[in-house]
Amino acid sequence: MRWVSVRKIKAVPSRVFHVVSDPEEFQKAIPGGISVEYLTNIRSGVGTRFRAKRMSRGKPMPFDQEIVEFVPDQLVRMINVTHGTTWDSTFTVKPDGRETILTLEMESKTNNLFAKAMNRLISGMLKKALDKDTDSVKAYCER
Repeated sequence: MRWVSVRKIKAVPSRVFHVVSDPEEFQKAIPGGISVEYLTNIRSGVGTRFRAKRMSRGKPMPFDQEIVEFVPDQLVRMINVTHGTTWDSTFTVKPDGRETILTLEMESKTNNLFAKAMNRLISGMLKKALDKDTDSVKAYCER
């Protein structure tokens, strides 16, 4: 399954990119962001692995991510594997005059039939969560 969320942000691309590509900065920008623990000595770019914690329904939810693609001020792609599903998220940043277009694309991949069914059931909720994250990044960058 695939979800997309796009926002036009009144900020320069480098600012928006920093927020979406730096795990600690992203945690500050989103609601429920608690902490980031780096699992590698690398803290930026390809090969960076980290565990982020977010509040979900009143409970801290940890998830491990790895940055697998990184083009400064343009694109960052992260992979997370949870409960048999690979979550592939790409943030793309493009200048648009004095503003920036932020696109978040997330794709889920699994061979597990139960996980496929669950992903379909929570599809609307996931889309809302992505929209909430991009809205939060927009508000954070525009401050």
